[in-house]
Amino acid sequence: MSLTVLITYAGALFIAAAIPGPGITAIVARALGSNFRETFFMGLGLVLGDMTYLTAVILGLAFVAQSFTEVFIAIKIAGALYLGYIAWKLWTAGLLPQDIAARKSSNIGLSFLSGLLVTLGNPKTMLFYVALVPTLIDIGHIGLSDYALLLTVTFVVLIVVLVPYMLLASGLAGAEPGCGRYPGGHGGLHRHAGCLK
Repeated sequence: MSLTVLITYAGALFIAAAIPGPGITAIVARALGSNFRETFFMGLGLVLGDMTYLTAVILGLAFVAQSFTEVFIAIKIAGALYLGYIAWKLWTAGLLPQDIAARKSSNIGLSFLSGLLVTLGNPKTMLFYVALVPTLIDIGHIGLSDYALLLTVTFVVLIVVLVPYMLLASGLAGAEPGCGRYPGGHGGLHRHAGCLK
């Protein structure tokens, strides 16, 4: 696998992961209601979900690519068309408000499991791996070393995207009472900035 393909995959994954969706909403809600440690384990669950999809796509679509070339080409075209449709819908819809409520603290195992389940049930993640990955990577020729490299890149990129959300939301959760509101009035921004610990 060439460095160009790997960088393209990493860039596409970074953009897809950074766009707020169910995973980011869940991370922020968990961080507001618990501590960074539990939120980090939830993030690890999210990452494992992505790795599960990546593995399934590489194993499943590699078989399809080798056995049914025409079907594989049809899957790639349909995926590209659907991604274009999703992009058009996002472009025309603009930013949509989301109601993010704090989730109460639970244990590490449940945090990890909830992160995994959020990712496995996330259609955005599913579409990324099923529709976009085969257009970026020649799945029919992925070796074990390439697969390990893709898993490593996936882990690093997702941690880079998720940790800032975790830190920011955990900082807001630890703020003094009344600091979570938007600042206003004289010097409001300075008072708000001082609320983060």
